[in-house]
Amino acid sequence: MPKKFGTNTKSKEARDKREAAKQADKVRREAQEEEEYWKDDDKQVNRKLLRKAEKETRHMEQIERKNQLKKLHDEEMDKLESAKPQTAKQEAPSKLTQAQIAAARERLNAQLAQLAPKKQLQVQDYQLQNPNRTEDDVVEARTVEDAIKALRVVGDEAVTERHPEKRMKAVYMAYEERVLPELRKENPGMRLSQLKQLAFKNFQTSPENPKNQPHLDYNTK
Repeated sequence: MPKKFGTNTKSKEARDKREAAKQADKVRREAQEEEEYWKDDDKQVNRKLLRKAEKETRHMEQIERKNQLKKLHDEEMDKLESAKPQTAKQEAPSKLTQAQIAAARERLNAQLAQLAPKKQLQVQDYQLQNPNRTEDDVVEARTVEDAIKALRVVGDEAVTERHPEKRMKAVYMAYEERVLPELRKENPGMRLSQLKQLAFKNFQTSPENPKNQPHLDYNTK
């Protein structure tokens, strides 16, 4: 019969120790790897959180800037709105009475009389309206001679016109009505206002102008 050998206790203990050491080393390595993994994961999480915080900070700054701009805009609009009624009130034209209009017309005529030697008067200066005049003051004439005669005759007697500016206006209007068709033919490209200006300019040196006819005693009042 074969010889039976007993179990070697020392050898078995040695094997068990080596196996336990391997197992412990394996557990240690796994624990270390897991720890390293979680360390790396924490770093990425921290970076993500940091980027998120920075993004939120930039967003809040943009909102703050927008709010500041809106506040400045609202303040500026409030200033403009508060200034509008006052400006409108200051610029609102007031109604003039007939007396004020007449006084203003007299002041304007006085200024024109002072400027007359230095500067030619405009057409509109002969067209100033008297707010107190009636329809009886209107004189119709087709020629310069008719205008002078009509203005110098009052009632049944021939008298000197007390308002030479009326006589001047009537003479000029008759002159303008007569020469405008001719000027329109000569200057077809001109507007009516330009034609009237040209007619007025020609009237300054025309012999039909009472100023150029001393024998008419233009300044007699």
